[in-house]
Amino acid sequence: MKIATSAYPLSFFPSWAAYAAKISAWVSDAAAAGADLLVFPEYGAMELASLAGETAAGDVKGSVIAVADLMDKAVDLHAELARTHGVHILMASGPARLGGTFVNRAWFLAPNGEKSFQDKQIMTRFEREDWGIAPGEGLRVFDTALGRIGILICYDSEFPLLGRALAETGVELLLVPSCTEALEGYWRVRIGAMARALENQCVAVMSSIVGEEPRLFAVEENTGKGGIFGPPDKGFPPTGVIAEGTLNHPGWTYAEVDLAHIREVRAEPHSAPSRSKRKRLRFR
Repeated sequence: MKIATSAYPLSFFPSWAAYAAKISAWVSDAAAAGADLLVFPEYGAMELASLAGETAAGDVKGSVIAVADLMDKAVDLHAELARTHGVHILMASGPARLGGTFVNRAWFLAPNGEKSFQDKQIMTRFEREDWGIAPGEGLRVFDTALGRIGILICYDSEFPLLGRALAETGVELLLVPSCTEALEGYWRVRIGAMARALENQCVAVMSSIVGEEPRLFAVEENTGKGGIFGPPDKGFPPTGVIAEGTLNHPGWTYAEVDLAHIREVRAEPHSAPSRSKRKRLRFR
């Protein structure tokens, strides 16, 4: 398959039509380049807050409510684009209502019309304390025509047991949409994504928001780039970096990935971290 992962700049829109035009152009460009799977970043949907006006967009909780109100419409747009272009799309995540609270939800749209989602599992302090975002429903496995896929949203990628739980179900491709304000945040998530690829012998795909949009107060500064990582093992680059973009440069990063290489590495690896049995540690 050919994977396209994004370094996505946020916009402040005058209308829904302007948002739809931007998303349609991004999807069209990746599809024209031959991509089968498109990965947008965590909280990229926060640019929808601009449609509620500058007052709402300039307030964190006002932004959360405004975006949650538009997520169903945005999902329908992405689903239609997935069908039209014959691609799988991991939509940029955003707040969604769950009971009496909000969760951080990333929708996964298939070209056959299937819609499913993954909620973030572990909240950062700013999500929990400032945004009022709660952990959502548990981990899911996505069986697709491309292979078995799992999603670890940003901070979730930094927790090894989440990646291991997905790998033990046969997941071969981990999608890691991220939103990081500073360079150290980008590297925390990148290191997490690469570590999950190493220890679980899988491919990890990281996307990022990039640039500044001061009118979107909740996500006004962002640092990152796209990256596609594998285990540093036979059939993969010795660095584990299959492809990566340029820091803070908007656009798609592409790579051809054959999951048969993952199956080969898991069957006959140089080292076998994904097959190592868990052992109870003993202390003296």
